[in-house]
Amino acid sequence: MMKRPSQAGLLRSRGNSDSGKVSFIELFFDLIFVFAVTQLSHSFLEEMSMHGAVQLVLLTMAVWWVWIFTAWVINWLNPETLPVRLMLIGLMLLGLILSASIPEAFESRGLYFAAAYVLFQVGRTAFAIGMIHKGLQELRVNFVRILLWMCVSGIFWITGAFAEDSYRLALWAVALLVEYAAPSLGFWVPLLGRTPTSVWDVEGSHMAERCGLFIIIALGESILLMGVTFAESAWTLPTAAAFAAAFIVTVALWWIYFDATSKTGHHLIAHSADPGRLARSAYTYTHLLLVAGIILTAVAGELLLAHPLEHPGPIAAAMMLGGPALFLLGNALFMKVAAGVIPSPYITGAAALLLLFIFAGYVSALLLAALAAAALILVSVWGHIFSERLCRMPSSASVKPREASAFKGEI
Repeated sequence: MMKRPSQAGLLRSRGNSDSGKVSFIELFFDLIFVFAVTQLSHSFLEEMSMHGAVQLVLLTMAVWWVWIFTAWVINWLNPETLPVRLMLIGLMLLGLILSASIPEAFESRGLYFAAAYVLFQVGRTAFAIGMIHKGLQELRVNFVRILLWMCVSGIFWITGAFAEDSYRLALWAVALLVEYAAPSLGFWVPLLGRTPTSVWDVEGSHMAERCGLFIIIALGESILLMGVTFAESAWTLPTAAAFAAAFIVTVALWWIYFDATSKTGHHLIAHSADPGRLARSAYTYTHLLLVAGIILTAVAGELLLAHPLEHPGPIAAAMMLGGPALFLLGNALFMKVAAGVIPSPYITGAAALLLLFIFAGYVSALLLAALAAAALILVSVWGHIFSERLCRMPSSASVKPREASAFKGEI
């Protein structure tokens, strides 16, 4: 009979030099989401329309939500223990089913997608309740509240799987609305009340690194799609130039996030007096915009390589400019929520990209991509200077409760 792990061994340590270290099982678990992001971009490429865009938004929100909630759970539980490892492996199987169902989620495989999603969310939360078997009563009750919210949203997921067309879309949108509203409401439940963010005593370094790794997953899909498309194209000078432009755009997105946003966020959450509040508002919500922006940019790269010298159509131009603009707006919102500042490099960069849309119908896709790449390079340089100044400010050394003005933009 397997001995039940002690409470101390089951929980992730706090305050040690390796407390924020990401384990190999977590990296193994992330491989499922490499596949999921690939499925999202490929499914949108097959139906590039407003209807397809709405479906992409909904499915991207669902994929991000199962991943970020798992990141929260593993921020508390120790992934080096056997029960937690087995739980993550079980979730990987469900994640494979969920990811494989994405292209047909609104058609023949809706029930597979919904069932895998609900089992993923409900099963993981129930596991956490079972593992926190003594002590930390507030945290255990928090998971009970989460489980109840997931069960409510699960009703809409499963019901939507049996509906068709717009009814399925509407029911699944309601399910996501329920889930996305829950953290901001403290998972309030009648009789049980709500969970204060002080109970969410997260290991800030781990949360920051986990979210950064998901950004790497999304950027990796961009590299993969770019490489496959280039390999299958005729290697002409325009195609090579388009490949270079798409690569520069991807590198610029990486640079903007990891040289400025990620570094600033890691600094702030590691010194925050209420890391749970910062993790909820800055990481759980705003990073969805970053991921969505990268996925759209990856799709734009494929379109650019396919027709570099043609004038981009409205949808292609929207992908080429809107994807990076959405990414910059996500970075801006993160900085506003985390540091209480309005980051002028990101706001200006997003505005410049959107202004380029005016000229999209008069220039080639290659020239438009080159202009977008130039704008992103300037933003990355400006953002580095902005971030360095922000991290040197005395007020950013520690986020205290009395500095409530820093959270005026909180979601």
